[in-house]
Amino acid sequence: MEKIAGKIVTHEREFEGTISFDPNSGLITNVKEGIDPEAHQFSDGSVIFPGFGDIHIHAREDVSGKHTYKEDFISAGNAAINGGVIHVADMPNNPIPPIDDASYAAKQALTTKSPIHITLYAGIGPHTKPLEKKVPYKVFMGPSIGELFFHDNASLEEVIKHYVGQDISFHCEDPEILIANQTQPTHEERRPKEAETVATDFALYLIEKYNLKGKLCHYSTKDGLSKIIAAKKRGVNVTCEVTPTHLMFDTDMLTETNHKWFQMNPPLRGKEDREAMVKGILDGHIDYLATDHAPHSIEEKQKGTSGISQLDTYGLFVTYMILKLNIPMTTIAKICSKNPGEFVSAYLPEKFGKGVGVINQGYAANFSILNLKKPVEFQKSMVKSKSGWSPFEGFSFPGSIESVYFLGKEIHAK
Repeated sequence: MEKIAGKIVTHEREFEGTISFDPNSGLITNVKEGIDPEAHQFSDGSVIFPGFGDIHIHAREDVSGKHTYKEDFISAGNAAINGGVIHVADMPNNPIPPIDDASYAAKQALTTKSPIHITLYAGIGPHTKPLEKKVPYKVFMGPSIGELFFHDNASLEEVIKHYVGQDISFHCEDPEILIANQTQPTHEERRPKEAETVATDFALYLIEKYNLKGKLCHYSTKDGLSKIIAAKKRGVNVTCEVTPTHLMFDTDMLTETNHKWFQMNPPLRGKEDREAMVKGILDGHIDYLATDHAPHSIEEKQKGTSGISQLDTYGLFVTYMILKLNIPMTTIAKICSKNPGEFVSAYLPEKFGKGVGVINQGYAANFSILNLKKPVEFQKSMVKSKSGWSPFEGFSFPGSIESVYFLGKEIHAK
């Protein structure tokens, strides 16, 4: 039996306590108030969170192997550990997407080499049908990487009607608005706010009509978020994500030099929208911090490919949220641990016991331990992702990652 002790934060409370766990079973055996002097304690300023989960990444590996130069399940796992993350959920827009039982199983077999747990989304595209097994799904409403997208809402609904009751995440950008704006001079103008807000209306309509368990990805607009809040209030089964980049950056900081590095879908918005995302977290309306980690190569970014590599800095960004954005640590435990754990709970193997994202007896002994008194400047040399770059290069975070535990064992990025 092993024990760790210190300041513990869950989605419900903060307390000084001791956690006992079995490194063989990988499960928590006891949690108690007070510091056991025999337990391992961490550096001054350390806080023990339930293991963080990033439920929106692009690990790039599939059976084709065509995109593993960008990332694979091993490098994505190491980037996650580097960022204090112990489980991720990988998106399906691969060269050979997981869209049926056979292609899903083939991709899932590749995940076993990762040093952490990887949940896979199955893709929804023209003419797809639900899998036999229970899995989460992702639908791209407008053009993205790969062919899993729809050119209009009618063809999307024709497919969604087969997925009644399923767990579906939506990338909300209206395809018709994107097509109408494709000749605009900047990336931000080619993917305007209206593309997100109009697509939000349609996604909420589908979620309500077909009784879906809906999740709306990487929210970036104040108006889009207000639509989600209103839908939640009327009982629609919907949750939403926000990325670190949409919480920290806005179009005011874009320059000729950095513009290509900060190109993503959806794009950066104005200051008002960024501030609305922060307020959405403080008010309890945003459910997940999810990176949308898109590890394109440096050469691809220089050519104008959309997507940002940011799994390596997940936990460091959490210290920024706590110490600079003044987000309560219990809220952090909710959107980085508890809610991601609940999202993947139906898809976890038995070895995770009662689940992940909670510090309680019978749950996986997964911990993300941050040091809120030890700042760190993030350097390019610290990146573990194969992409080899980060939008946060040279940024000084107010805290650092003290330790990461996965199934009762302390792990380190390689």
